[in-house]
Amino acid sequence: MKEEVPGQEVTALLVNWSNGDQHALEELMPLVYNELRRLAGSHLRRERSDHTLQSTALVHEAFLRLVNQRDVHWRSRAHFYGIAAQMIRRILVDHARSQQAGKRGAGAIKLELDEAMAISHQKEVDLVGLDEALERLAALDERQGRIVELRFFAGLSVEETAEVMNLSPATVKREWSSARAWLYREILKV
Repeated sequence: MKEEVPGQEVTALLVNWSNGDQHALEELMPLVYNELRRLAGSHLRRERSDHTLQSTALVHEAFLRLVNQRDVHWRSRAHFYGIAAQMIRRILVDHARSQQAGKRGAGAIKLELDEAMAISHQKEVDLVGLDEALERLAALDERQGRIVELRFFAGLSVEETAEVMNLSPATVKREWSSARAWLYREILKV
């Protein structure tokens, strides 16, 4: 089994890359690529079995979008994966929307919300519906919307989310709990 790469090494490479070091990007790529594959696989396992988006395609698209970011000054590994969460979310939602349009709304991509969202494993939720609910949450409380994105789409821990957002872990836990409850109510309305 491959040993996990220390966060400090990834952070150092991200900072060097932000400062223009292309060699740092070359070293960074295999390290973050594996983590992106894990994140993509995690999200795609929650979707219905006949979805058409493959893990490799999701990772490649997210990775290309991340590499093409301009004027980003990476602060840490958690910051990088926070941005990756946004990319993955956008790609999944865009794919779901294109599937719906192609099937005139009949092919909504479903995914199972795991215990992170405090919903039963049997409850399938339309990804576009989840995205819309998350947009409504962000309009009401931007911080809670960002916490959900980091925790659910990036798979960051409470501590990593706190680091990215410059909050205390206790605040993240409190906001995460409140956001999950709000989303649960919103999703059940749909």
